[in-house]
Amino acid sequence: MAEQQGDKTEQATPRRLEDAWNKGQFARSAEVQTVFVLFAALTALLFTGQEIWQLLGRLMYGSLAHLHDTAVTFDNIVPLIVGVLKVAGACVWPILVATAVGGLLGAGAQSRFRTAPDALEVNWDRINPIDGFKKIFSIRSAVPSGIALVKLVVIVALSYNVIATTLRDPIFYSSVDIVRIGAFMAESSFKITMRITFALVVLAAIDYGYQLWRTSQDMMMTKQEVKDESKNQDGDPQMKARMKSRRRSISQRKMLADVPKADVIITNPTHLAIALRYDRKSMGAPRIVAKGARLNALRIREIAKQHQIPIIENKPLARMMFKYGKVGGEIPAQLYVAVAEILAFVYRTNAYRYYREQNLPTR
Repeated sequence: MAEQQGDKTEQATPRRLEDAWNKGQFARSAEVQTVFVLFAALTALLFTGQEIWQLLGRLMYGSLAHLHDTAVTFDNIVPLIVGVLKVAGACVWPILVATAVGGLLGAGAQSRFRTAPDALEVNWDRINPIDGFKKIFSIRSAVPSGIALVKLVVIVALSYNVIATTLRDPIFYSSVDIVRIGAFMAESSFKITMRITFALVVLAAIDYGYQLWRTSQDMMMTKQEVKDESKNQDGDPQMKARMKSRRRSISQRKMLADVPKADVIITNPTHLAIALRYDRKSMGAPRIVAKGARLNALRIREIAKQHQIPIIENKPLARMMFKYGKVGGEIPAQLYVAVAEILAFVYRTNAYRYYREQNLPTR
């Protein structure tokens, strides 16, 4: 039985998943990140490749065309180096920006663009060398290494035919002009890149699916964990019952304290008791100041006797008001006539008390 309770057989609760997200524990695949970065770099090259090629061509021409008549001095070398750095920066910065944006999009797509505040907290256990060595030489770390090796084999296998065909091209053992070399390099690079990109997309989809499955398995909970979480979230049932009983007791005491203000008590006659009050100056209709069943009904009648409040037995009316009326609220509209008749009778038989409480001159 203890082993069954310790088995993780239950799906993660929403609270468990939310805590995991806050700690940065969600499915992540390095291959998805690589695909986003690669696509971003290819997009940048697609829009800026021609301009980069022209900048590099002008740089090569400006550097090599006058190399024979340029004296190698500090004053001549410094401007040349500065020019090379400027051209390199102009060629590299679009790709750097694109890959940075691609990396952010790749990470955001996997995290649903949610932040993980708990993951940013300082945790010295992360830099513990002993724990680090344990992770490196653990079975769990060996699995990604094996998967990475399989990925490399798949990429090489898919790209081998294109690379082999490229290496057998006559351009490698014949004399061709520079334009043909440039076109050949661009065409070959495009073919190889497309083949590798296709392989990476397939591998990224497989790896991300595996990461989702593994994360779901890691988030699984035991039945006892589910019970403990439910108890912590909803509170201890015994404590909730005590608090509910305490609130009910306070409400009953407050309700019984208002019974002396009632004008009449309507009973069932023993099981139910409803205390009514009507002040025509401040109330549009009679209000229920207290109601109770069994023991509470007995207490209401005892208080009424102590304060000489009339007690009227009317079973149908008592049941209707107990079922549909609320303490502190007005009586239901369909009971106006019946209650008015009872109040009229009470006021006639207790005229002195009624006029004194309403501050009216006696007749």
